[in-house]
Amino acid sequence: MKNKKLQDPFKNLILDEEEQAIEDALNRGEYVSSPNFEDTKKMLEEAAENYLELQKSKPVTLRINQFDLIRVKAKAKRKNIPYQTLLGFLIRQYAQGEYKLTI
Repeated sequence: MKNKKLQDPFKNLILDEEEQAIEDALNRGEYVSSPNFEDTKKMLEEAAENYLELQKSKPVTLRINQFDLIRVKAKAKRKNIPYQTLLGFLIRQYAQGEYKLTI
C-alpha cells in the first residue's frame, strides 16, 4: 500500500470576520493561559455533563381525569402527534413562562 500524504484540513479554511479577529489576536499573543486552567476546565466539563443530563427525558406518573385525557388524546390525534408529546410540549411552555396559568 502506498503512503498517503496527510492533508492539512486547515489549508484552505475560510474564517468569518469574528473567527479571523480571534486568530489574529492569538497570533499577536494577546491571549495568555489561565493560571487556573485545570480548575476552569473541570468546572466547564461538569457544566457540560449537567447540561446533557438535563436534556434527557424523565418518565413520570401522574393521575389525570379520564375525560381530560380523552380530550388531550383527541387533540393530539388531530395534530398528528403522540399525546405524550403534546403533554410534554404544554409542560415545557409553562416551565419556560410562555404559558400563564390562571386559577
